[in-house]
Amino acid sequence: MDGGTSAHDGRRLRLHVRGAVQGVGFRPHVYGLATRYRLGGFVANDPHGVVIEVEGERAADFVTALRLEKPPLARIDEISVQPVGAVASAEFCIRASEQGRVSTRIVADAATCDECLRELFDPNSRFYRYPFINCTHCGPRYTIAERLPYDRATTAMKGFAMCRACADDYANPSSRRFHAEAIACPDCGPRLSHEVADIAAAIAGGKIVAIKGLGGYQLLCDARDDDVVRRLRRRKQRDQKPFAVMVGSVEAVAHLAEADAAELALLETSPRPIVLMASRQRLAPAIAPELSRLGIMLPVTPLHHLIFEALNGTQQRACASWAIVATSANPGGEPLLIDNGEAERRLAGIADLIVTHDRDIVTRADDSVAACVAGRTQFIRRARGYVPDPVRLARSVPPILAVGGALKSTVTVTRGNEAFVSQHIGDLDTAAGHRFFEETVDHLLSTLDVEPVVIAHDLHPNMASTRFAESRGKPLIAVQHHHAHAASVMAEHGVADEVLALVLDGFGYGSDGGNWGGELLLCDGAQFRRLGHLAPMKMPGGDRAAREPWRMAASVLHGLRRGGVVATRFGAQPQAARLGTMLEHSGVPMTTSAGRMFDAAAGLLGLCPVQSYEGEAAMKLEARVRTRPIAEDGWTIENGVLSLSPLFARLADETIDPAQGAELFHGTLATACVDWINRAADATGITTVALSGGCFLNAILSAEIERGCRAAGLTPLLQRQLPPNDGGLSLGQAWIAALTLLERQALEGTA
Repeated sequence: MDGGTSAHDGRRLRLHVRGAVQGVGFRPHVYGLATRYRLGGFVANDPHGVVIEVEGERAADFVTALRLEKPPLARIDEISVQPVGAVASAEFCIRASEQGRVSTRIVADAATCDECLRELFDPNSRFYRYPFINCTHCGPRYTIAERLPYDRATTAMKGFAMCRACADDYANPSSRRFHAEAIACPDCGPRLSHEVADIAAAIAGGKIVAIKGLGGYQLLCDARDDDVVRRLRRRKQRDQKPFAVMVGSVEAVAHLAEADAAELALLETSPRPIVLMASRQRLAPAIAPELSRLGIMLPVTPLHHLIFEALNGTQQRACASWAIVATSANPGGEPLLIDNGEAERRLAGIADLIVTHDRDIVTRADDSVAACVAGRTQFIRRARGYVPDPVRLARSVPPILAVGGALKSTVTVTRGNEAFVSQHIGDLDTAAGHRFFEETVDHLLSTLDVEPVVIAHDLHPNMASTRFAESRGKPLIAVQHHHAHAASVMAEHGVADEVLALVLDGFGYGSDGGNWGGELLLCDGAQFRRLGHLAPMKMPGGDRAAREPWRMAASVLHGLRRGGVVATRFGAQPQAARLGTMLEHSGVPMTTSAGRMFDAAAGLLGLCPVQSYEGEAAMKLEARVRTRPIAEDGWTIENGVLSLSPLFARLADETIDPAQGAELFHGTLATACVDWINRAADATGITTVALSGGCFLNAILSAEIERGCRAAGLTPLLQRQLPPNDGGLSLGQAWIAALTLLERQALEGTA
């Protein structure tokens, strides 16, 4: 919001700029603008952002230019302007930072910018071939910051004394490195433990190399060599889960994937996410077994660029030939390794060469993963490059900590009208994972200088994050899992009024204590009502059925009164003969999970009897869709319950081709869901629908349901800033908790 700019006399204005405006070259940018318009005054960082005073005849032109122009990494949320008394200053200067309670923020890490890249390969530059080159437009930020304000003394660079040349750049307002807190050069900065030529030679020789990246250690190897990729799988104990690959430039992508303009544009953004694209299947088969999409990323750090240059002989050839696996160095599904000593110990049996350096990683952050679905960006994992950029809320809310779920965990801290969602933490089923979770909570609260008034958590009483919330001694607000999924979409879109919500998910503890996962809800403020759900299915073996899709297929056959064929159809599974008897018992757990429906379909089609990673069956089912999905009359809706029994009867036919079955499943499920939503819209008069849950990571299902809703005259809302899986759960919890507190305050005010 702006102050009054029309009443000033054109001589002196005071501006306050809020947003991501510290550590991004904003002050030298302002200095340049003030010089252009021949203005006096000053610019300084303060606890809330940047404060500016300008004096002169063209002060109004300066304000206009400030709105239109900004440094590459800056994000301006608000500029307030007010006239102040003139002080007859002809010079413009950059003042030291003002101290106080901090309400500004750190920007996310950014990939090497074009200017630094040119210097990296310029023999005349003092940064020639230096793997830690950076400036205010690129390099580490969040992963090296200990606290705010973001100054060198509060980062992992505090132990590196600047040489004369770096100190001169740091103090020069006309330099791209003016107050670049991570500035360093070969004379004064961090050093690698190995030469780049040795790293490249190891990769070229079929070795597995671990390198210390921005947010943690990575494992690299030749993505064209199936033997070395399989060796990496054995050592990392990662049987089937796909690996991402890195290529030297965007031109190299066409050889590996069928990428459209939106995917290529996303690939080149400064966060440098892994982007899922349709694979041309030209790499080692073990990269992404039985999947149709390949995760591709571009070099993120100067070291990555140098490795590709060494592999290809010259920088100019870097677009042509090499593709390398670039995967997280986290043994056994634990968090990323960031400590040098621990990496040396834990990776000794995985990597043939371990490359460290002496700049600490303060906050671990995995690579972000995204895709383009129906022309929009969809996150699968949001971490490095995007965190800690906040989600802007529709209104200011009390300070809240929301602790998310147990899988694909994130936490959220609110401050004013911003929600800061942490980087992807992962699963909390290991001691190391729980320590990372606690570190993230403490670091985020400390960095933002927030003391929460309540903690929001999942309704499940035995979830690790729930127990953590209970241990903090704060008031608690429990939020039902799928309500939180819906609310995460509502928070992103600034919605507090009534909406319908379709949540297609794997598991969530229901309000009735049941196993929910395919839910049609009506959400109104902090409240929700369950309008319907998927028809319950038996889960023989409980949680084991989520790991073994053949069990869900057997459950479907039993429900279709074909239980007698289970033993012969799944005879390769040790307990197949006993499962029919087990399914007859009334004590078998029930679920309304959409995820288990995907498992059942994959099991019936013989695509994935047993999963080696979460979502494997659903991903392999999606990969079998060759053309647009086929919709048949394969569902019924009665009293709000959606049953797909007719569809499953068709999939149970052993003569059906798996590809045809996959197309039939996706098309029928999507069409049935749109029918389900449309009936609820007719009954309630509500035409806005939030779409969320882990099943919406399926690009085909997501696009088909969104398209169907629009065709029916509905307004679908999908997540754009966060993943639809449990990575977005903490934001939804925070929004529900905020609305709950605001409703309480309103009631107290009227009492």
